[in-house]
Amino acid sequence: MPAPYHHPSDAVALRPSLMERVIGALTGIRDWLDERGRIAWIVAMILGFVVAWPVGLFILGYMIWSNRMFCSARRHHGMTRHRSAWAGAPTGNTVFDAYREETLKRLEEEHAEFLAFLQKLRDAKDKAEFDQFMAQRRNAAGQPEA
Repeated sequence: MPAPYHHPSDAVALRPSLMERVIGALTGIRDWLDERGRIAWIVAMILGFVVAWPVGLFILGYMIWSNRMFCSARRHHGMTRHRSAWAGAPTGNTVFDAYREETLKRLEEEHAEFLAFLQKLRDAKDKAEFDQFMAQRRNAAGQPEA
C-alpha cells in the first residue's frame, strides 16, 4: 500500500509556532524561578537590569502584577502551608512533638477564651450604649428615669 501524499505545508502545521515556543520557554523559566523562591526572582530582575533595563523593568512589573514580589511563590501553585499541614508531622523527637501538641492545644484554648471575652466586651458596650440611648430618649420625652 503506498504511503499517503503529504503536502510540504502539512509539516509546517505540525511544528509549533514561534510564539508558542517563546511562551513555552517563558513558562518553563517562570516555573523554574518559582521553585527557587523570591530570591531567584530578585536575582533575575537585577540581571535583567544589568543586561538591558527594559528586561529588568518587565520582570519587576511582572513580579508586582503576579504578586510574586509580596508573597511566597508557592502560593501561586496552591502549596501554601497551613498550621494543620505541619502541626501533625512528627519530627522524630517524641518529647518535642508532645510539647508542641500541648502548646498548640493550649494556644487554641486561650484563643477561644479571648474571643469569648471580646464578645462579652462588645455585648457590654452595646448594652451601655443602648441604655444611654433609652435614657436620652426618656429625658427628651419628659418621662422620669426608671
